[in-house]
Amino acid sequence: MDLSAGHVWVMISAALVLLMTPGVAFFYGGMTRAKAALNMMMMSFVSIGLVGVVWVLWGFSMTGGDGVGGLFGNPFTSFGLESLIGTEDLIGAGFGATFAIITVALISGAIADRAKFSAWAVFVPVWVTLVYCPLAFMVWGGGLLGEEGAIGSVVGEAIDFAGGTVVHINAGVAALVLALIIGKRKGFGKDPSQRPHNIPFVMLGATLLWFGWFGFNGGAAGSAEEAGLIWVNTMAAPAAAMVGWLLTERIRDGRPTSLGAASGIVAGLVAITPACANVSPLGAVGLGLLAGVLSALAVGLKYKMGYDDSLDVVGVHLVAGIVGTLALGFIALPVEGVGGGLFYGGGFAQLGAQLVAMMVAIIFSAVLTLVIGLAIHKTIGFRVSEEQEVNGVDLSEHAETAYEFGGLGVGGSFRPVHETVRTATKESINS
Repeated sequence: MDLSAGHVWVMISAALVLLMTPGVAFFYGGMTRAKAALNMMMMSFVSIGLVGVVWVLWGFSMTGGDGVGGLFGNPFTSFGLESLIGTEDLIGAGFGATFAIITVALISGAIADRAKFSAWAVFVPVWVTLVYCPLAFMVWGGGLLGEEGAIGSVVGEAIDFAGGTVVHINAGVAALVLALIIGKRKGFGKDPSQRPHNIPFVMLGATLLWFGWFGFNGGAAGSAEEAGLIWVNTMAAPAAAMVGWLLTERIRDGRPTSLGAASGIVAGLVAITPACANVSPLGAVGLGLLAGVLSALAVGLKYKMGYDDSLDVVGVHLVAGIVGTLALGFIALPVEGVGGGLFYGGGFAQLGAQLVAMMVAIIFSAVLTLVIGLAIHKTIGFRVSEEQEVNGVDLSEHAETAYEFGGLGVGGSFRPVHETVRTATKESINS
């Protein structure tokens, strides 16, 4: 079979989406303290490695094909992707892998500064197998929430073009659960050093995310008309969300911030993800503004409610994901004059379908993440010691430093420096 323009576009889109995970690494890495920057970035990078392997072996198989009770596909249908060799389906398999990778990477921001890297490395393959793949099957693979699924056939099929439920609500809920399991950082809400150490990294990360998101949303476009709508909406919603976030900061705090601009962009991207092919550009602007304002307000809830979502995964991804998912019930465009959201005369049917899908995603992700997280926390432990947290997880988990502070001389070194690090750390504590 000849390589068509459609094939090329999906492959390019897959590369763009894969770039988003290093983008997350920069975004999150800049938001942490300097002594935890490398660890934060490594949590994203190792997600690429672990999920990539799982996806090839059984992950892809679990997201499609003949389902088991409408919950997940048979993991052995295309084990190792052997049955796809010689077919164009390998392109779609590669595209799907990038979505699974970034979903897991997003979760890591909630547990910054205090998670064991080994525990995270166990969590990633287990979670993508038991949570992401089944939910992807339920929504996109013909499972429970599909048009012919046990739930979708009753309440209607929810719209989730690029991952409002499967990616963002799923990751946001999992992030909240892990943050509650692991607990607060030492000095949470009191220590002034718990703030972003490198805002340019954050801005770079947001830039890479916005760039890659055109592949994230546009990769599945079925026509030039749909692709054009997706592209414009993916530009308009984050632009409006950035404005909404900055206005909120200006009114609330007196000054707009660079961090707010970057976070607003991400909130708008999250909100438009499920709706990118199903709302008008004007609807995308309105949706972006709403997501920017609500996410800007939501990130402060962690201090009032007492959960330490270190890098605002809940406030941005969960909140904006819910906003984008439910907004479709109001502003979804009719298809050939049929259906659509409430504002287009479509009644409450679409809103009901979106609400049910949202609730299923929240409950499913929360319950299974709780089981997985507690199992890891009660066995090998999910959190580093207080001493390791104070000294920095870069040193304790990787024997490296992002910056050459204190003359340790271990930043970026491949030398066996474990004993040197331990000695230097003890000396700094005793002095």
